[in-house]
Amino acid sequence: MLEHNLFRGKSIRLTELGQEDIATITQWYQNSEFGRLFDADPAYPRSQRHWKSWFDEEDKDKNTFVFGIRPLDNERLMGIATLDGILWPHQTAWLAIGIGDTHQRGRGYGTEALRLLIHFGFYELNLYRLQLSVFEYNTRAIAVYERLGFTREGTYRQFLAREGKRYDMYLYGLLRDEWTSSTTRP
Repeated sequence: MLEHNLFRGKSIRLTELGQEDIATITQWYQNSEFGRLFDADPAYPRSQRHWKSWFDEEDKDKNTFVFGIRPLDNERLMGIATLDGILWPHQTAWLAIGIGDTHQRGRGYGTEALRLLIHFGFYELNLYRLQLSVFEYNTRAIAVYERLGFTREGTYRQFLAREGKRYDMYLYGLLRDEWTSSTTRP
């Protein structure tokens, strides 16, 4: 009997994203901090039309899984988490997460969402390797990734230019065997 609920943690759940979430995500991009933590593209406000188009494309992509992060007790969207760029023959995927609601950062919701997403990737999609990239100035995210068992595998030196400074981008990876033997699983 399968007992583990793939999408439900102790305080959050992973859900579908719907058209009703477009306004919330559009609002997140009004805050340049979110864009600079989540994306290498220039931080700028994006329209609801942009996000509707993005949703439509992601729905068609068989190599992408996009989730909303919501509290257990209501429908408020707190963040998004994705597995994308999946290379099925190699069992690899890129992982990304962003907590857009600034009041919900630093409360462990992102860590919990990552645990669920990692478990989903390894045990439901049968992936073997998950990888991500993170900017050197995102020290809180780096600490979470390392605590969950990700290994820094490389550095894209001076990859990103922001406010007249250059920043490295780090590549992290996690293998299913490492996750299976760790104590950080859900």
